[in-house]
Amino acid sequence: MNLPNCPKCNSEYVYEDGNLLVCPECAYEFSAADLVEEEVVIKDSNGNVLADGDTITVIKDLKVKGTSTSIKVGVKVKNIRLCDGDHNIDCKIPGFGAMKLKSEFVKKI
Repeated sequence: MNLPNCPKCNSEYVYEDGNLLVCPECAYEFSAADLVEEEVVIKDSNGNVLADGDTITVIKDLKVKGTSTSIKVGVKVKNIRLCDGDHNIDCKIPGFGAMKLKSEFVKKI
């Protein structure tokens, strides 16, 4: 059998005890179902699934904190990266530089 390492201390000496997995080094008990992580799906304003490397356009004028300018509707952003958090798109916007955007204000091309 190939059992996973302990998620708490990363020990490789995990053993089965009934329907639980037990780590003898840190005494952490967990089930195999606990290890299944749900993948977060990030969607644009139209419900299309976004992925790293996609090209998007901005669908609303966005004010940029600290400046008097804003990102205008229709700005095309290439090669996005998805990240965790409230602003879940990391990208470089022409004329502004590195920026984080919310997926609700963009649409996939």
